[in-house]
Amino acid sequence: MQMNVVHLTPEIALVIGAVVALLTAAFVGRAHQRLTTLVAAVAVLVSAGLSIALASTADEQLSFEGAWALDGITHGAELLIAAVTLLTLALSVEWFRTDPRRGEYPSVVLLCAAGAMLLAGAADTMVIVVGMLLVSVTGYTLAAYHRSSPASVEAGMKYFLIGALTNAVLMIGVAVLYGMTGTTNLANIATALAFGADPIALIAVVACIGVGLAFEIGAFPSHAWVPDVAQAAPAPSAALLTVVPKIGALVALARIMQVLPDDVVAWRPFVAALAVATMTLGNLAALWQTDLRRLLGWSSVSQAGYALIAIVVVGRVDDAAPALIFFLVGYAVANTAAFSIITELRGRTDLDDYRGLGTSHPWLAAALAVSLLSLVGIPPLGGFVGKLTIFTAAIDGGYAWLALLAVANTVISLFYYLRVIAPMYFETTTGHVAVLGRWAAISAGVATIGVIAVGILAELALGRLITSQFLP
Repeated sequence: MQMNVVHLTPEIALVIGAVVALLTAAFVGRAHQRLTTLVAAVAVLVSAGLSIALASTADEQLSFEGAWALDGITHGAELLIAAVTLLTLALSVEWFRTDPRRGEYPSVVLLCAAGAMLLAGAADTMVIVVGMLLVSVTGYTLAAYHRSSPASVEAGMKYFLIGALTNAVLMIGVAVLYGMTGTTNLANIATALAFGADPIALIAVVACIGVGLAFEIGAFPSHAWVPDVAQAAPAPSAALLTVVPKIGALVALARIMQVLPDDVVAWRPFVAALAVATMTLGNLAALWQTDLRRLLGWSSVSQAGYALIAIVVVGRVDDAAPALIFFLVGYAVANTAAFSIITELRGRTDLDDYRGLGTSHPWLAAALAVSLLSLVGIPPLGGFVGKLTIFTAAIDGGYAWLALLAVANTVISLFYYLRVIAPMYFETTTGHVAVLGRWAAISAGVATIGVIAVGILAELALGRLITSQFLP
């Protein structure tokens, strides 16, 4: 095991970028606050470049005394987080154009992304706790960034209260696990538990850690903040918070669960139950929504349920971890594309506002339709490959019944996505539809291109970075 600071350079680049962006905001005039977004974008590009360089040159290993996993899953998550962060920064340019605090926003976005990357590469429970706290604190700020909006403040407060509770629960689970094994390192925890463990204590660990990480995943029973934040937070924040924390927390949960002995405590059925409850609740709740942003919030909950399927079979099927990343790629580009279009339409949320959009703004309507169909998993869009790989991994891992339930939930989801798509093309517009600006439109276009067949190519290219080895 090495202790090489180079292995953390993608995360360090984001932190340095956040500091430089904040200093820039402090020393330039209000007319030039847009420079902070440029500084942050450069930091994200540097971070992505460093991640690619590490993936190409560094061997898979546990670094920093086993606290950091330098493997393909970490690199894949870092690149995906960087891509969504860059699109979020592009969305924020026009959205916060008149906000007096626009200069500080990119710094908070970068710190949130850095926390998610820490979660994705953490091979130590203390690093997981630090990553969770960083993502949570910045997430509260991003959700309630519009202080003059009561709905935004309420969403941020709900996010904070649920986060405070679940983070405490997570720390209890981490403390109990440390008390059982005498170590916080995941590889050492696996070794210690191999010599025997108290089943009752291990059940408590699984429950606490599962519920704690379910908060940032947006999964049951810690999901209640997701639709509120998706609906009321600034649209760029909603795009980020429904994707980036989910990526990091899912990988962290997969790493922890694979070191726990499933012959002592049945954690796989526990996670399977969470997956079923999450996807079913999310899809059923989305059926009745009349607000597009809130609908996408419940959709994000259901997508978390599909992602949990990969964790059920992690350690049992070699393709489980790559399948998780493949799925997250398809989900991330589709969800970000949908929120990019909402941002371009000035945050319009009522479904009635989208009637006739195919006539008034055909390109935006097409992009929204493509992104929603990708969330369903319609081939050849990017979301299809993600769901296919996860369902295949579940079947190979002996959970065919779970894959079948996921397919049934996918069919249910088609109904509420069509409630958005059909009126855009088969009904007349209710009036003039204003748009925001070129940067939001560019973000929507880039994300939508990623959703289509190029999304599949991106997933295949990302697969080169991911091997069957999943550390620790």
